[in-house]
Amino acid sequence: MARLDDLFRSQSSIARMEVTVTGPRSSRSMRLKAWTRGEDEALIVIEAPAREAGIATLKVKNNLWNYLPKVSRTIRVPPSMMLGSWMGTDFTNDDLVKESSYRRDFDASIEGRGDGDRGWKIAATAKPGVVGRWAKLELFVDDELIPTRITYFDRKGRLARTMLFDDVKVLGGRKIPARMVLTPADVEGQRTEMRYLEAQFDVPVPDDTFSLSRLEQNR
Repeated sequence: MARLDDLFRSQSSIARMEVTVTGPRSSRSMRLKAWTRGEDEALIVIEAPAREAGIATLKVKNNLWNYLPKVSRTIRVPPSMMLGSWMGTDFTNDDLVKESSYRRDFDASIEGRGDGDRGWKIAATAKPGVVGRWAKLELFVDDELIPTRITYFDRKGRLARTMLFDDVKVLGGRKIPARMVLTPADVEGQRTEMRYLEAQFDVPVPDDTFSLSRLEQNR
C-alpha cells in the first residue's frame, strides 16, 4: 500500500501529462505540468489548450486552491469539494493532488492471485472514522507490485468506477504505468485517460513552487 501511495509521487516529482476526456458525444484534451513534494505539496498547471492555459491547482497540507487566470481570481476549494470533478474530468480534486492515502485510510489484506493467476488481488476497506466516498477498493497488482486495475465501491457498496493501468515503461528512472484510464460506472460511454509524457522523481523542487504567488504567476 505504501508503494502504491508513492509510485507516482516519491519524495518529489516533476511531470507532464496529457488528459483526454471522452463522453458520449464529444471529447477534449489537456496538457498538464505537475510538481509534487512529499504528501503535502502539489502544483498542477494546465499548459494547453490555449483557452484553459494557466488554470492551476495548488495543494499545501490540507488546503487546496484553484487559480483562474481569465478573471485573475484565486478560489479556495473547501474540503467538501475534494471529491468533486477536476476540470470536468472523471478525476476528482483528491485524485489529482492525492490527499487520500491507501496506507493511511484503508485496512488491506491479500485475497490471493490476481487476474489469470498472475500478480495479486488486494481488498481494502476504509478505516473506521475515515471520511470519504470510497468504502472499499479492490486492487490488482502484478508480481512487481505495479498496479493493473483498481475498482472503487461507494459507501453503499455499489461499484462506482474502475481505473485501468497499462503501458508500463521507465520514466525518470522509475518503472510506472504511463497510462491510466478511469471509467465511471454510472455514465455509459464516459471515460478519462491520463498519459504520462515525461517524469522526473526525487529531484530538487524550489520552496516557492508551492505558494500562492507561484500559483498566480500568470496574473
